[in-house]
Amino acid sequence: MSGTLNKVMLIGHLGDGVKTHYFDGGGCIGRFPLATNETYTNKTTGEKVTNTEWHNVVVRNKAAEICEKYLSKGDKVYIEGRLKTRKWQGEDGNDRYTTEINVDEFTFLSTKNTSSGTAAPPPSSSAPETSKENPPPEDDLPF
Repeated sequence: MSGTLNKVMLIGHLGDGVKTHYFDGGGCIGRFPLATNETYTNKTTGEKVTNTEWHNVVVRNKAAEICEKYLSKGDKVYIEGRLKTRKWQGEDGNDRYTTEINVDEFTFLSTKNTSSGTAAPPPSSSAPETSKENPPPEDDLPF
């Protein structure tokens, strides 16, 4: 195969809120940790074992603003993106590396904001259709 593919799809829970940094030119970048779990039963002990993997997630511009507004620690989200490794020099002069997931698409699967009475999240693509008798409520979403 001559082509290559760099694609990541994850469903996980936010380990912290979205930290957003705004730039002078008007753009912004948001970062948050995402936890995914693997659960299995140890065959020798019969004990249920859960392993958690942490991922560094990066969203940019409008997506960062939406995630900052609607997501908080513990929320479940589906993301699609690509892996990117960054290199920088630490205060001690040594090279440092981090691997991040740069998000292209995302879908909110659950948010705590809906139960607390704050703004509702954008509908997910798997949301059930509403009938004409009960139209969906109007909201202030930017899309």
